[in-house]
Amino acid sequence: MDTYNEITAQPLLINLLDWKYNNQGIEKKFVFKNFNQALAFIVQVGVLAEKANHHPELFNVYNKVNIRLSTHDANGLTDKDFNLAKAIEQI
Repeated sequence: MDTYNEITAQPLLINLLDWKYNNQGIEKKFVFKNFNQALAFIVQVGVLAEKANHHPELFNVYNKVNIRLSTHDANGLTDKDFNLAKAIEQI
């Protein structure tokens, strides 16, 4: 499985609003009106992740959700991460 580095990831990041390369993965911070909206978003991400069999790192504090995508078995950023990020953007 091919991995991307900070330079090779840039052309793919152009199409993903506010996703940033960080430490062999991509990350984005989401802010919602309240905890209920943040939790509903997390559940939707979980459903997408389960369908893709690719599970993100999720961090939640009240109305904020931080997502980090990295393919652990490839030790880096892969197409799986970009595909899941695109799906998350459709929520």
